[in-house]
Amino acid sequence: MKNKTSTDWNDIDMKTLKYVIEGIVKPLTHICNLSFQKGFFPNNMKVARVIPIYKTGDKHQFTNYRPVSILSQFSKILEKLFVKRFDNFVDQCELLTECQYGFRNNRSTVQALIDLNEEITECIDKKKHAIGLFLDLKKAFDTENHDVLMRKMEKYGFRGIVLDWIKSYLSNRQQYVQINQHKSGLRQIQCGVPQGSVLGPKLFIMYINDICRVSQVLKFVLFADDTNVFCSGVELQQVLDVVTQEINKLKKWFDVNKLSLNLEKTKFMLFGNERRHNELDIVINNVKIERVYEIKFLGVVIDSRICWKPHIKYVRGKLARGIALLGKAKYIFNQKALYMLYNTMLLPYLSYCVEVWGNTYKSHLQTLTTMQKRAIRLITNAGYLDHTNELFIKTRIMKFQDLVKYKTAQIMYKVRNKLMPDKIQKLFTEREGGYNLRGTLNLKIHKFRTTLKQMCITIIGVKLWNNLEEEIKVSTNINVFKMNYKKHILNKYIVENR
Repeated sequence: MKNKTSTDWNDIDMKTLKYVIEGIVKPLTHICNLSFQKGFFPNNMKVARVIPIYKTGDKHQFTNYRPVSILSQFSKILEKLFVKRFDNFVDQCELLTECQYGFRNNRSTVQALIDLNEEITECIDKKKHAIGLFLDLKKAFDTENHDVLMRKMEKYGFRGIVLDWIKSYLSNRQQYVQINQHKSGLRQIQCGVPQGSVLGPKLFIMYINDICRVSQVLKFVLFADDTNVFCSGVELQQVLDVVTQEINKLKKWFDVNKLSLNLEKTKFMLFGNERRHNELDIVINNVKIERVYEIKFLGVVIDSRICWKPHIKYVRGKLARGIALLGKAKYIFNQKALYMLYNTMLLPYLSYCVEVWGNTYKSHLQTLTTMQKRAIRLITNAGYLDHTNELFIKTRIMKFQDLVKYKTAQIMYKVRNKLMPDKIQKLFTEREGGYNLRGTLNLKIHKFRTTLKQMCITIIGVKLWNNLEEEIKVSTNINVFKMNYKKHILNKYIVENR
């Protein structure tokens, strides 16, 4: 028997549904138009419920929690409408530095890591010393000064009603903290942008945008508040002196912009295979910066030798937990559910930025290949020693080595069709010669000296692209390319299985 108080959406006619939608959309559209015309942000949308999310370290230290703001859904809709116009203006005027990869259209962590990896390997290939500093900012999103931000936004061309709207968005904001069922009182927000908002990260990257102008020597790779500074040279001591001098300039920039550089968590790394340089010191404000041999940057563990062994070990640990869960779940779920678990708990670790770290020695990757085969056997309920080629065909899952090539080929398609940021695009050049011969879509393979450079995407990726079949290269868009390339790989499995 149906509950008469509940709504049966199947019984609602289109006319009634139209009235329901108009009753929501029209008032919201009116609020949005009025907000943009008058340059104000509604006060009832400025209250945030803050949920502390544990990061790492001592759970009793409140500084080890990330404050995530739960905002009004109508607030996010209004912000999205503003951000669309905001992005168009920023992109047309080219306001943001090419070094910034965070919270921008057609930018990702993969591109930031490609940029960093190419810089390091190029220096090693040319027998230069390369030093990377991984800067840590204390509560960067929470300490952003509103007055400084407004001055910068006005300088970038945000004036009049638009600037008034941003001021209204940031001013008179309130928040309260909720832990389980316990709530604090309302408190006024004096600085920072709400974490969890749509517009907040956009304002932050505008705030930190001019950091690249502080030094003409250092090279930056930025992803919002994740900041990597890179310096290279022939003489190691000279590189150390330059880094120390330039980092002290950066420290002054942070002080002027009211951002705190956490020197205790800031690390530096000397890249390369040399072991003789044990005593290296970089000192900022009388604080000695710690030297490390591996560090996690944008979710990938980077090591001083760029061999990717520490990250492969990290992925192996994640896969082991996922496979253990699959082993228990196979007695409960069917194959379709197990396949979904694989895509949720294993594939993200296998595929994340694999075009950067997956192009390495096959011996380093062998354990991941073995673990993937173990997972496929669990999904299909096959025997422990059963051959897996037929299982990959059945599940339409790509083998790990082919997954690396699949992700690498996508980068190359974007490069060939000029869909990558200029900084990445400049790393590749078209094949020389104006003759209309076979292979006109090919790219030039640059000269290299070391095996390390050979395994970079600018070399191994170009070789992969040049060897692709023409009908795959000429795909009309990236989605068609992905479909054609995966079809090509699965057909190869079928041929091998005969």
